[in-house]
Formats: sequence, C-alpha cells, structure tokens
Amino acid sequence: MENWLSSRRFHALFFNQELWINSAIVIVSTLVIYWVLRTLIRFISNRIALYSEHRHVRATAILVEILRSTSQTLLLIFSLLIALKFVDLPASWSVTIAHGWFLALIVQLALWIDCGIRLWLKSLLRDPIHVRNPVTTVILGILLRVVVWIMMFLAILSNIGINITALVASLGVGGIAIALAIQTVLSDVFASLAIGFDKPFEHGDFIVFGDIAGTIEHIGLKTTRLRSLSGEQIVCSNTILLQQTIHNYKRMQQRRIVFKFGISYATPSDQVRAISPLVKEIIQDIETTRFDRAHFLAFEDSKLTFEVVYFVLDADYNKYMDIQQEINLQLMAALEARNIRFAFPIRQVEFSGGNLPPVDLVAVENEDGEVRRMAR
Repeated sequence: MENWLSSRRFHALFFNQELWINSAIVIVSTLVIYWVLRTLIRFISNRIALYSEHRHVRATAILVEILRSTSQTLLLIFSLLIALKFVDLPASWSVTIAHGWFLALIVQLALWIDCGIRLWLKSLLRDPIHVRNPVTTVILGILLRVVVWIMMFLAILSNIGINITALVASLGVGGIAIALAIQTVLSDVFASLAIGFDKPFEHGDFIVFGDIAGTIEHIGLKTTRLRSLSGEQIVCSNTILLQQTIHNYKRMQQRRIVFKFGISYATPSDQVRAISPLVKEIIQDIETTRFDRAHFLAFEDSKLTFEVVYFVLDADYNKYMDIQQEINLQLMAALEARNIRFAFPIRQVEFSGGNLPPVDLVAVENEDGEVRRMAR
C-alpha cells in the first residue's frame, strides 16, 4: 500500500505540467537575468574605467576593479532569487528566500569591501610620492579585513535567529585574556601601527635618541633596526623607541649654526667695531648660507668674545662642515691681513717682596732667521 502511494505521488509529481512550466520559467529567467546583470556590470565598469583613464583618479580605478571582482556564483544566485518572483511559491518559502537574499547580499558586500581594502593598500604601497612602511600597511589591511569578515559572520548569525550577545561577550572576555597574556607583543605591534600612522621617522632617516644615533634600516612588527655611525646594527623595541624624544635630522630643512671666537685685548676699538661687518660679508659670499647676526658678545678672560649665528640651507652634515671650514679659513685670513690676533689664554704672575733671582738669557735663532732671547 505504501509503495503504491509512493508510486502515485511520484507519477503525480513527474507529470505535473505546472511544475515543469514553473521550472522552465525559473531556469530561463535565471539565465536571462544573469546575462543582463553581467552585461550591466561590464558596461558600468568599462564606462568608469574610461573616465578613470582620462581623469587619472585612483578611486575610480579601484571602483572598476571592485565591480569586476563580483562573484559570478553570487550573481547567479541573485538571478535565481529574482527569477523566483515570476512564479507562485508556497508562503513558507518566503522566509527562506528572504534569508537567501540577505546571505547573498552580505557575502557579496563583504567581498567588495575586502577587494577594496586590498586594492587601496596596494595603491598606497605603490605611491612614489608618499613612501609608506609596508609592514604597518599590511597589518592595517589584515585588521580591516578581519573586522569586515567578523561583522559579516555576526550579521549572518543574527539574521538566522541566533542571539549573538552572549557570543560577543564571550569573545570579548577571551580577547581580554589573550591580550593580557601577550601584552608586550601587542604593545610593540600597536607601537608599529603608531609609527606607520604618525610617521615620526621612515626608512632611511637619520635619528638620535638618548645616546643612540643611526640610520633607520627596517621598521618591523615588533622592533626597529638602525645602523649606527660606527657600523653596528642597533635593534630597539618599538614601544621603547616611541617613549623617547627623537631627533630626526633627515627632515631638517636648514641647520642653525652658532659659533664663537675671541680676539686679543690689544685690538683697537675701531678694529673691534669692524669685525662684525667683516664676518657678515664672509658668510654672505658663501652659497647655501643665510646670515643672521654677528655681535661683540662679552669681555671674557684673556679675550674679547664674538658670537656669530647663521643658517646652512641644507641638511647635509658634511655640507655644513665644509661651509664652517671655509668660514674659519676666510676669517683667519681676514684678521691676519688686519693684524688682528686671536686670543689665547694668558696668565699673569706678580712677585711681591724680596728680589727676583737672576735670569740668564741666551739668543736663539728660529727657522725664519729671527733672533729671540730665552731663559737658559
């Protein structure tokens, strides 16, 4: 009896004309809609690509790649869901179809966002003007993509009726426990992200912090490596590095120089007055410099002190040393031509009471033929 009923049901289902007609409508409609959607996406992406070629806009180029990355499987599912609108379906199917729409849309949206993040980060790394740390960029991309897919997963669970509040709470507690266990590593990772976003230094910069000076060779996930002036490699934790006061000399546009020199007290006042204009003339005649000031600063022990301030319009340290050397040489020559002597320490000794012991002096001839008397 059961086999007979099953056979009757099978024949009724197999020879159901309405079922076959509805199936044919769904299949044909699905294929037609699929072709229309593919053609529409191709047309829109080609038009945007044409616009991007003329305007050279990076965002539109990324949008083209996002549209072209549309999942063909999901596009076919969209076509099937639209085709089901053309036939009469049982009321119980409406909830299933609604879930299908939401699932397909949320997955496709996540795929688009994931593709957009990857293309955006790739364009950042290829930017020749703004050089970015690849490690930080990759970490940022991974974090953004993980967030996108977690949100998609939670949205799907919520849509099918699962209470995600307890799940989110348990994930939060688990995340806190993991964070406490690896807090040192996470601290360095977030410090690496801070370096990537804030950019206190980049690859190739010469920095000084504490008693350490060197050129940045690598900015990693946990550490930063420098090459010191003496040649050894210095490895420093990102967290400790960001806690320091960092002097970045690579980004210095100009260098402010202050130096002093002293002349003898025997120099007449009119010659002392002429020294500041002389220094100004020397500095202004040298390229890549900007004179600021030169003043008779103070009366000091054994010398009349001058202070000079000027700017080197170049961050190169060797360039600064060459300029300072040239200023010193020209200053020596100019003062020598005016018979002005640089000061040197002098100590005066006074003898009070009694008689000085006799001193025998002898004549000594130097290499220039000059004869001087010196104590025996």
